[in-house]
Amino acid sequence: GKELASDYSYLRYYETLANLCQDETDENKLSILFRQFRNQQMLRITWRDIVLNTDIKIILAELSYLADACINVALEKITENCRTEFGTPVDSTGDAMELVVLAMGKLGAFELNYSSDIDLIFCFSEEGEIASTKNSKKTLSNSEFFMRLCRRFVRLLNDNTVYGFVYRVDTRLRPFGDSGQLALCFNAMETYYERHGREWERYAMIKARAISLDENAASEMMKRLHPFVYRRYLDFGVFESLREMKEMIEAELKRKGASKNVKLGPGGIREIEFIGQAFQLIRGGRTPELQIRPILDVLKILHVQNLIPDHVYSELTSSYAFLRKVENAIQAYDDRQTHVLPEDELQKLRLAYAVGFNNWSDFEAKLKSTMQSVHETFEQIFSAPQLESLGKKGDEESYLVERIWLEDDKDESTLNVLTELGYADVNKALQLLSGFKKSAIYKNASPHSQRRVDQLMPLIITSVAQTDNPDTCLLRLISLMEAITRRSAYIALLSEHPMGLSQLVQLVDKSEWISNILIRSPILLDELLDPRRLYEIIKKEDLAQELKTQMRFAGEDDVEQQMRVLSEFKQSNVFRVAASELNGAMPVNKISDHLTYIAEVVVAKVEKISLEHVLQRYGEPLYKLENDIDQPEKERHVANFCVIAYGKMGSLEMGFSSDLDLVFLHDSQGVEQVTSGNEKPIDNGLRDQY
Repeated sequence: GKELASDYSYLRYYETLANLCQDETDENKLSILFRQFRNQQMLRITWRDIVLNTDIKIILAELSYLADACINVALEKITENCRTEFGTPVDSTGDAMELVVLAMGKLGAFELNYSSDIDLIFCFSEEGEIASTKNSKKTLSNSEFFMRLCRRFVRLLNDNTVYGFVYRVDTRLRPFGDSGQLALCFNAMETYYERHGREWERYAMIKARAISLDENAASEMMKRLHPFVYRRYLDFGVFESLREMKEMIEAELKRKGASKNVKLGPGGIREIEFIGQAFQLIRGGRTPELQIRPILDVLKILHVQNLIPDHVYSELTSSYAFLRKVENAIQAYDDRQTHVLPEDELQKLRLAYAVGFNNWSDFEAKLKSTMQSVHETFEQIFSAPQLESLGKKGDEESYLVERIWLEDDKDESTLNVLTELGYADVNKALQLLSGFKKSAIYKNASPHSQRRVDQLMPLIITSVAQTDNPDTCLLRLISLMEAITRRSAYIALLSEHPMGLSQLVQLVDKSEWISNILIRSPILLDELLDPRRLYEIIKKEDLAQELKTQMRFAGEDDVEQQMRVLSEFKQSNVFRVAASELNGAMPVNKISDHLTYIAEVVVAKVEKISLEHVLQRYGEPLYKLENDIDQPEKERHVANFCVIAYGKMGSLEMGFSSDLDLVFLHDSQGVEQVTSGNEKPIDNGLRDQY
């Protein structure tokens, strides 16, 4: 009873299995031990879930800890056997290499089902060769060694013997799928995702978690994959990709009865995961808090950051817990790998009882209402209403505007549409549009990017017509389009976010300066997505906290990354001040104050970074007063340093193009004015020359 009531940690599973297999090296006997252990623990977990009604989050975690323990003990045993037979692969520094296993999907997020496959990708740090041993006269490459290891590892867990299997292992998510090598070195993995990585692979990699006997190697692999998964801009193209992925799933399910599938059907578990992971792919690069794996934790972050409202958060979290409990109950019977509701009446009743209902009809009503609610939320988030009306004959104006962009031959009706929309010089407008469409920038763009531009341009034509100066505004926006057409993420941002497009058109109409800065720095388009933030008057202390948060994710020794973060921080906040001025959200007499605050925060951070760099290299600047020269027991003083602002910054009168006039001072005086560095002390007076 005590064992059933206790929550098991990963360590408890691992130590129990490791002790069980401690003296065994024969892989056939290991196979039996693993299967017996797994079956015993699965029975225990099932009892805790159905009889003790243990929280579903704990059940999913324990199922994942059990799998992790099996993977790690299997790695240890198979690695030991392979090294005995073939020798030990080493890296360029001479250290022994370990296999790195990427746990994907539900295992990666500690959300494993009762009968889940475990999706694994195998990799190792470096190519090379293994010196021959007395057991193996043939010289193996590192790649050959790890492929042999992987095959034996998979066989130990996956083979269905008289004792069953440990886990069904699926390796098809690896680079190039079934046709690719079973194990790749880190460089080859990185190259594949840089050159060939597809959107669904980014989606899959969100939940990737590295498992290895070498934690440093696991950390290195995840660091290399990070730029592929999380882009540093807001990537609204994800919505389109996930919509396409969902449509493919739905098309397949139509043949199999989608309504009875609690994972893949409308309103099922997959739709909740799509919602969370869409926000992760879009915003994860700019919001590191979203770089996590469990979906419930993702939803919590989205709620805290006001990206989803209270009722949506509450609905999705409770629905996810209920649907996962249903899924587990379906799979617990006969260890079946299915997500489909049973047809047999007895099985229906068993399922209803397992999840806390006295009869099938009450359970079915609850399930239907839950999945309907989830599906409605999914449709609201993933719909693109601003694009759907384009090209439909029922909306005559939208249809005609679309023709203006798509058709090369313009007739009198085209001119009339532009005139009615509000363009004064329709010939000039047509010339601008035609010039962009015939430009090398548009023609050389990928078909995917061209399609997105074709969707967006009719929206721009209509939106620009509603401004005070449509002819001038169109010229500025086409210049911007020329700058961003090859960067389809920005086109997708404007297509998927009508509020962002509306803010863009308004600001570009009012300011050529805004237009030019967006052309130079398209990443500032991200600022248009939330009008509350765009026009918010930020206090100086809040600016400092915002920069501190952003700098946390720039490497301490990565000067280039630090400079990029500082530059983007300055640009985005100056842009917000300019937008607030144009919109009237900030009084004119406060504009220069806020521009000065931004400069002060940046200068303070640069001074701190530079000082830390110099202190690390040369030590602290110390000095002794002349009165203390004959008293060696007295400690030397640490010299202070400060930055003095002159001119516009000093008088809180900065403009959008102001330079910084700065003077640097220190109070080093007396004698022995040198730094404390043991290797390279320098005179304190040189300290202001960094």
